[in-house]
Amino acid sequence: MKPTRPVLPREFVAVRKRRRIMDAMAELTAEQGYEATKIADMVKRAGVARKTLYDNFDGKEEVFLAAFDSAVEELGTQIDEACAAAGDEWSQRVEAGLRTFLGYVAERPQVARMCIVEAVSATPAASVRYDEALEGFVARLRDSAPPESGLPATIEESLVGGVAWIVHQQIRRGGAEQALDLLPELLDFVLSPYHGVAKSA
Repeated sequence: MKPTRPVLPREFVAVRKRRRIMDAMAELTAEQGYEATKIADMVKRAGVARKTLYDNFDGKEEVFLAAFDSAVEELGTQIDEACAAAGDEWSQRVEAGLRTFLGYVAERPQVARMCIVEAVSATPAASVRYDEALEGFVARLRDSAPPESGLPATIEESLVGGVAWIVHQQIRRGGAEQALDLLPELLDFVLSPYHGVAKSA
Protein backbone atom coordinates (compact mmCIF):
# COMPACT_ATOMS: atom_id res chain seq x y z
CA MET A 1 0.00 0.00 0.00
CA LYS A 2 1.32 3.39 -1.03
CA PRO A 3 2.08 5.65 1.94
CA THR A 4 -0.07 8.78 2.00
CA ARG A 5 1.72 12.09 1.90
CA PRO A 6 1.09 14.31 4.91
CA VAL A 7 -1.32 17.14 4.21
CA LEU A 8 0.22 20.47 5.15
CA PRO A 9 -2.04 23.00 6.90
CA ARG A 10 -3.49 25.54 4.48
CA GLU A 11 -2.15 28.47 6.47
CA PHE A 12 1.37 27.02 6.39
CA VAL A 13 1.20 26.62 2.62
CA ALA A 14 -0.14 30.16 2.20
CA VAL A 15 2.66 31.63 4.33
CA ARG A 16 5.27 29.66 2.39
CA LYS A 17 3.92 30.92 -0.94
CA ARG A 18 3.89 34.51 0.30
CA ARG A 19 7.49 34.09 1.48
CA ARG A 20 8.53 32.65 -1.91
CA ILE A 21 7.03 35.66 -3.69
CA MET A 22 8.94 38.08 -1.46
CA ASP A 23 12.15 36.09 -1.88
CA ALA A 24 11.66 36.17 -5.64
CA MET A 25 11.34 39.96 -5.49
CA ALA A 26 14.63 40.23 -3.56
CA GLU A 27 16.43 37.95 -6.02
CA LEU A 28 15.10 39.67 -9.13
CA THR A 29 15.69 43.22 -7.95
CA ALA A 30 19.24 42.24 -7.02
CA GLU A 31 19.77 40.77 -10.48
CA GLN A 32 18.06 43.33 -12.70
CA GLY A 33 16.75 46.22 -10.60
CA TYR A 34 13.26 47.10 -9.43
CA GLU A 35 12.14 48.82 -12.63
CA ALA A 36 12.99 45.85 -14.85
CA THR A 37 11.28 43.32 -12.56
CA LYS A 38 7.84 42.30 -13.80
CA ILE A 39 4.98 40.38 -12.21
CA ALA A 40 5.55 37.60 -14.74
CA ASP A 41 9.16 37.31 -13.57
CA MET A 42 8.11 37.05 -9.94
CA VAL A 43 5.48 34.36 -10.35
CA LYS A 44 7.84 32.31 -12.52
CA ARG A 45 10.71 32.62 -10.02
CA ALA A 46 8.44 31.93 -7.03
CA GLY A 47 6.72 29.00 -8.75
CA VAL A 48 3.22 30.31 -8.02
CA ALA A 49 0.21 31.30 -10.10
CA ARG A 50 -0.38 34.97 -10.94
CA LYS A 51 -3.67 34.70 -9.01
CA THR A 52 -1.73 33.61 -5.91
CA LEU A 53 0.38 36.75 -6.07
CA TYR A 54 -2.70 38.97 -6.39
CA ASP A 55 -4.44 37.07 -3.58
CA ASN A 56 -1.58 38.19 -1.32
CA PHE A 57 -0.47 41.54 -2.75
CA ASP A 58 -1.99 44.42 -4.70
CA GLY A 59 0.93 44.48 -7.12
CA LYS A 60 4.66 44.78 -7.57
CA GLU A 61 5.19 47.70 -5.21
CA GLU A 62 3.37 46.00 -2.36
CA VAL A 63 5.53 42.88 -2.80
CA PHE A 64 8.64 45.04 -2.63
CA LEU A 65 7.48 46.91 0.48
CA ALA A 66 6.48 43.69 2.23
CA ALA A 67 9.85 42.10 1.45
CA PHE A 68 11.63 45.25 2.66
CA ASP A 69 9.62 45.41 5.90
CA SER A 70 10.21 41.72 6.59
CA ALA A 71 13.98 42.07 6.13
CA VAL A 72 14.20 45.20 8.31
CA GLU A 73 12.19 43.53 11.07
CA GLU A 74 14.36 40.41 10.91
CA LEU A 75 17.59 42.41 11.01
CA GLY A 76 16.33 44.67 13.79
CA THR A 77 15.47 41.66 15.93
CA GLN A 78 18.91 40.15 15.36
CA ILE A 79 20.64 43.42 16.26
CA ASP A 80 18.54 43.87 19.41
CA GLU A 81 19.38 40.34 20.54
CA ALA A 82 23.09 40.79 19.81
CA CYS A 83 23.24 44.10 21.70
CA ALA A 84 21.40 42.63 24.69
CA ALA A 85 23.79 39.68 24.79
CA ALA A 86 26.83 41.99 24.60
CA GLY A 87 26.31 43.24 28.15
CA ASP A 88 26.48 46.70 29.71
CA GLU A 89 29.64 48.07 28.09
CA TRP A 90 28.48 50.56 25.45
CA SER A 91 31.31 49.97 22.99
CA GLN A 92 30.67 46.23 23.04
CA ARG A 93 26.98 46.82 22.33
CA VAL A 94 27.84 49.04 19.39
CA GLU A 95 30.30 46.47 18.05
CA ALA A 96 27.78 43.65 18.44
CA GLY A 97 25.12 45.62 16.55
CA LEU A 98 27.46 46.62 13.75
CA ARG A 99 28.86 43.09 13.41
CA THR A 100 25.33 41.69 13.19
CA PHE A 101 24.37 44.21 10.51
CA LEU A 102 27.42 43.48 8.36
CA GLY A 103 26.98 39.74 8.88
CA TYR A 104 23.40 39.99 7.63
CA VAL A 105 24.57 41.84 4.51
CA ALA A 106 27.22 39.18 3.87
CA GLU A 107 24.84 36.25 4.42
CA ARG A 108 21.89 37.71 2.47
CA PRO A 109 23.43 39.82 -0.29
CA GLN A 110 20.33 39.87 -2.49
CA VAL A 111 18.10 41.05 0.33
CA ALA A 112 20.74 43.59 1.34
CA ARG A 113 20.86 44.98 -2.19
CA MET A 114 17.08 45.27 -2.29
CA CYS A 115 17.00 47.13 1.05
CA ILE A 116 20.12 49.29 0.85
CA VAL A 117 20.47 50.02 -2.87
CA GLU A 118 17.13 49.52 -4.62
CA ALA A 119 14.85 50.86 -1.89
CA VAL A 120 16.41 54.31 -2.07
CA SER A 121 14.86 54.99 -5.47
CA ALA A 122 12.48 52.12 -6.30
CA THR A 123 9.31 54.10 -5.51
CA PRO A 124 8.44 57.10 -3.32
CA ALA A 125 6.90 54.77 -0.73
CA ALA A 126 10.04 52.61 -0.71
CA SER A 127 12.19 55.70 -0.16
CA VAL A 128 10.05 56.66 2.84
CA ARG A 129 10.38 53.11 4.23
CA TYR A 130 14.17 53.35 3.80
CA ASP A 131 14.30 56.62 5.75
CA GLU A 132 12.11 55.13 8.49
CA ALA A 133 14.41 52.10 8.73
CA LEU A 134 17.44 54.35 9.11
CA GLU A 135 15.65 56.23 11.88
CA GLY A 136 15.12 52.92 13.65
CA PHE A 137 18.84 52.17 13.53
CA VAL A 138 19.65 55.71 14.67
CA ALA A 139 17.47 55.07 17.73
CA ARG A 140 19.28 51.80 18.40
CA LEU A 141 22.66 53.53 18.26
CA ARG A 142 21.43 56.21 20.67
CA ASP A 143 20.32 53.47 23.05
CA SER A 144 23.73 51.78 22.90
CA ALA A 145 25.95 54.86 22.84
CA PRO A 146 27.18 56.51 26.07
CA PRO A 147 24.71 58.96 27.60
CA GLU A 148 25.51 62.63 28.17
CA SER A 149 28.44 62.60 25.79
CA GLY A 150 28.05 66.29 24.99
CA LEU A 151 28.14 65.53 21.26
CA PRO A 152 25.69 67.15 18.81
CA ALA A 153 22.19 65.67 18.84
CA THR A 154 22.62 64.69 15.20
CA ILE A 155 25.78 62.62 15.75
CA GLU A 156 23.97 59.26 15.59
CA GLU A 157 22.17 60.26 12.40
CA SER A 158 25.50 61.18 10.83
CA LEU A 159 27.14 57.92 11.92
CA VAL A 160 24.30 55.65 10.78
CA GLY A 161 24.05 57.56 7.49
CA GLY A 162 27.79 57.19 6.94
CA VAL A 163 27.72 53.44 7.62
CA ALA A 164 24.73 53.01 5.30
CA TRP A 165 26.51 54.91 2.52
CA ILE A 166 29.73 52.89 2.80
CA VAL A 167 27.81 49.60 2.79
CA HIS A 168 25.71 50.87 -0.13
CA GLN A 169 28.89 51.43 -2.11
CA GLN A 170 30.28 48.04 -1.08
CA ILE A 171 27.14 46.32 -2.38
CA ARG A 172 27.14 48.27 -5.65
CA ARG A 173 30.73 47.15 -6.23
CA GLY A 174 29.59 43.54 -5.88
CA GLY A 175 31.24 43.06 -2.50
CA ALA A 176 28.25 42.34 -0.24
CA GLU A 177 29.64 38.93 0.72
CA GLN A 178 32.77 40.65 2.05
CA ALA A 179 30.84 43.18 4.16
CA LEU A 180 32.34 41.89 7.42
CA ASP A 181 35.76 43.00 6.16
CA LEU A 182 34.51 46.55 6.76
CA LEU A 183 34.01 45.95 10.48
CA PRO A 184 37.32 47.34 11.81
CA GLU A 185 37.08 50.52 9.71
CA LEU A 186 33.39 51.13 10.40
CA LEU A 187 33.69 50.33 14.09
CA ASP A 188 36.44 52.91 14.45
CA PHE A 189 34.31 55.39 12.48
CA VAL A 190 31.32 54.88 14.80
CA LEU A 191 33.20 54.76 18.10
CA SER A 192 35.74 57.54 17.54
CA PRO A 193 33.41 60.53 18.19
CA TYR A 194 32.65 59.15 21.67
CA HIS A 195 36.26 58.56 22.72
CA GLY A 196 37.32 61.04 25.37
CA VAL A 197 33.78 62.23 26.03
CA ALA A 198 32.12 58.98 27.05
CA LYS A 199 31.13 58.49 30.63
CA SER A 200 30.51 54.99 31.91
CA ALA A 201 27.26 53.64 30.50
